Amino acid sequence: MQQSEEFNKFLVDLRVTDPRDDKKRIQTAKGGLLTDSYVWVLQNSEFCHWRDDQDQRLLWVKGNPGKGKTMLLCGIIDELEATRPQGKLLSYFFCQATDERLNTATAVLRGLIFMLLEQEPSLVSHVKKYDQAGKELFQDVNAWQAMSEIFTNMLHNSKLQGVYLLIDALDECSTDLKQLLHLIAETSRSTSAKWLVSSRNWLQIKEQLRTVAQRLSLEVNASSVSTAVDSYIMSKVLYLSKLKNYGDDTASKVRQYLSSNADGTFLWVALVCQELENTHRRKALQKIESFPPGLDAFYERMIQQINGEEDAELYRQILGLVATTYRPLSLTESTTLIEECHDLANDPESLRDIISIYGSFLTIHKDTIYFIHQSAKDFLLNKAYTAFDQILPSGIAYQHHIIFLRSLDVLSRTLRRNVYELRAPGSFIEDILLPDPDPLGPIKYSYIY
Repeated sequence: MQQSEEFNKFLVDLRVTDPRDDKKRIQTAKGGLLTDSYVWVLQNSEFCHWRDDQDQRLLWVKGNPGKGKTMLLCGIIDELEATRPQGKLLSYFFCQATDERLNTATAVLRGLIFMLLEQEPSLVSHVKKYDQAGKELFQDVNAWQAMSEIFTNMLHNSKLQGVYLLIDALDECSTDLKQLLHLIAETSRSTSAKWLVSSRNWLQIKEQLRTVAQRLSLEVNASSVSTAVDSYIMSKVLYLSKLKNYGDDTASKVRQYLSSNADGTFLWVALVCQELENTHRRKALQKIESFPPGLDAFYERMIQQINGEEDAELYRQILGLVATTYRPLSLTESTTLIEECHDLANDPESLRDIISIYGSFLTIHKDTIYFIHQSAKDFLLNKAYTAFDQILPSGIAYQHHIIFLRSLDVLSRTLRRNVYELRAPGSFIEDILLPDPDPLGPIKYSYIY
């Protein structure tokens, strides 16, 4: 395959996401990457041992939800990008359980290979099967077998000597995690690739990486994490002080409350500060003291707060929908699948406003709705909490049934012959100029799923 239109078509077929864009999205959603929140790891003995010793080829960063694993990996990626020797490649992938494009082992390999080929196109010689199979090579029932074979062969190429491979949130790989862990373990033994992976403290991951991985526990390094969280708190309070014009006394008390209750959890600090952004400075101290320590306690408090709002029922429907669908929805897709949002079909900005007001569970990036963090979805779907019955009163299966019925309704009302008004039925899809607005945009989830 030549470096040409043919190669570019191959990349288009291979691409499930561009991990570089995912990294930018994640950092933007979290308010930017603060150097002081990750710099400690660059002097950590386990990390330095992994980076500097060619015989240490797998490092597992593990920790509880909200401890800053993802931003830690973002910082490590930036450091490796800046310091790696010329010619040494780096590839990474961010798993996301709420998006089926980012939560399978095959998607992980497609993302890693995509980045490697972007840097070293000659590696395409390992993908000869594509010439016969086309894009089905990456999508059919044997996709994992094909991709893992291609990937393993690539790692034996001399141009990938000591390549850095990083995967964030292995616990959010919902499909074929066992096979992915086996591949990581095997290639860390049989090739020179240097793996760095992160996850929660899951027994399954511990068991499969036990014999090959060096561990960097965020709980064991609690003092370093706590210091990083304190730096993060200082940054957030400084921002709030400028935004809300806090006096010195208010800023000091806010900082003290955050430091006393954060328990080394970046996410808790971020969520509390997000609430303070929408609170008048006069009520800042009263507001902050209403937030209990701990993520689940915080989420419980926010559910109670939502229940007292005018649009509570609508927001609960939105949460139930987003918690159930197989991928993140756009604003326009959401308006077609929520009964109370049908009147917002031509006004998705109103839905954006509603979600923004109650932002402790959801966030919006480029008109797509995401959970603020996987722990937020876990909380809502945990039947031990009342939130589950509030957003899914009839259960998950019934919610899928409702989505199915609404999809049938919107498809029957929208689809018609030649909806794009093509002049020639034999037009290539690349030649079709989408109308604005796209009549199929709001029903994309419905016609795919």
